[in-house]
Amino acid sequence: MTTTSIPSDPAHTDQSTIEQFGYKQELKRSLKFSDLMIYGLIFMVPIAPFAIFGGVFQASGGMVPLAYIVALAAMMFSANSYSQMAQAFPMAGSVYTYAGRGIARPVGFIAGWMILLDYLLIPCLLYLAAAIAMNGIIPEIPLWAWLVGFVALNTVINYLGIQLTAIVNKYMLALELIVLAIFLVVGIVAVAQGKGQGFSFAAFFNPSTFSLPLLFGAASLAVLSFLGFDGISTLAEENSGSSKSLGRSMVAALAIVGVLFIVQTWVASMLVDDPAALIENGDPTGVAFYQASELAGGHFMFILTAASTAIAWGFANALVAQAATSRLLYAMARDRQLPKFLSKVSAKHSVPVNATFAVAGISLVLGIYLTILPDGLNAIAALVNFGALTAFLLLNVAVVWWFIVKQKSRRWFVHLVFPVIGFAILLGVLWNARASAQILGVVWLAIGIVVAIVLTRTGRMKNPVALDAPAESATPTSTVK
Repeated sequence: MTTTSIPSDPAHTDQSTIEQFGYKQELKRSLKFSDLMIYGLIFMVPIAPFAIFGGVFQASGGMVPLAYIVALAAMMFSANSYSQMAQAFPMAGSVYTYAGRGIARPVGFIAGWMILLDYLLIPCLLYLAAAIAMNGIIPEIPLWAWLVGFVALNTVINYLGIQLTAIVNKYMLALELIVLAIFLVVGIVAVAQGKGQGFSFAAFFNPSTFSLPLLFGAASLAVLSFLGFDGISTLAEENSGSSKSLGRSMVAALAIVGVLFIVQTWVASMLVDDPAALIENGDPTGVAFYQASELAGGHFMFILTAASTAIAWGFANALVAQAATSRLLYAMARDRQLPKFLSKVSAKHSVPVNATFAVAGISLVLGIYLTILPDGLNAIAALVNFGALTAFLLLNVAVVWWFIVKQKSRRWFVHLVFPVIGFAILLGVLWNARASAQILGVVWLAIGIVVAIVLTRTGRMKNPVALDAPAESATPTSTVK
């Protein structure tokens, strides 16, 4: 078996590489570095902690910013691994592609299967959370109607093309940042006036509640806010620059949003009216952040932060989540790991049209079903986190295996030290995750292993194109057989 050498030219992984790996370039290359970074920011949602602040506060013993710092560290090391693999294999498919080509085909399928738990369910999670929030503000409109409206609007925008999605993203990001700026200004002024607990660093470290298991358990919840940076890698075949811009945009988006998460949760933590009660009783209604905002600036701030959360999760975030998920389904279907019809690309709009509609259908059906369950939102959130973190574990292994073992790389830090540290942090977070998430996640993993065995025995695990074709010498192909 031949192996792909790593050229010395850093720009070798440009937009022609997809054909050098045996695939036809079908998606439109129109996204610049700024588009990719904004896409990642929108996917992660700069105001994401608004919705889960109370849960993380309880799980961390009041040290929400510290939990976000641990989660950010884990994601940064994983972003390094994404960056390295994106340069070696600049194709759609995210961790499915990287683990499959970096380690072995079946491992890639398992990684793709686990990340599907994240990608397939997170649009539904976002739509459901937004519908619940909007129903709380305008209860006259039923929950299912809000959900249908969000799904329909986002599906139309995604169908019309990635460029329209990118334009919408910029406006939504600006609105979210404006709301966040208003909260920070109002919140800091309120803290200066002595409201809440007053100025304190207790949110970063509280010796009376601190423990490593507690911290890692809280980080397993906080990491939900960061999920989405990896979605940038699914746009590899729509990136107009070199493959290095993918990795740089991931790191940049993570750094920016990480700072925003830490600052906003610090301010909100100081504005919690009764920290001991929140730690003891939790936040079953999901309004802890909005109540902190109300304490700072009155009921107007409650409405502003609640409504902006609903719009950000149900429209902006779900929009890019649907786009990323459709690209993953497209990549796996193109490689015969999922039904072939999902690989169809619209000739007019250059988007994976059937995959886009499939994601919408899953979100709609599952979302409406979950509206009748008493704890549907929490159950689906647990599955989302487990799937993503398990896939990130395999990604870090893929970096070491591909670069150190196969390519004999001597870049020890980026190809060995960083992936190993990232793996260790992720393992600690998963180990301390909720038992329900662990159980459901292992069940999903077991199903994936069975599916992988079936695909192997039926011949569908064989490579549709040469996974290890030399990038410099391979002859571009116009079709994939």
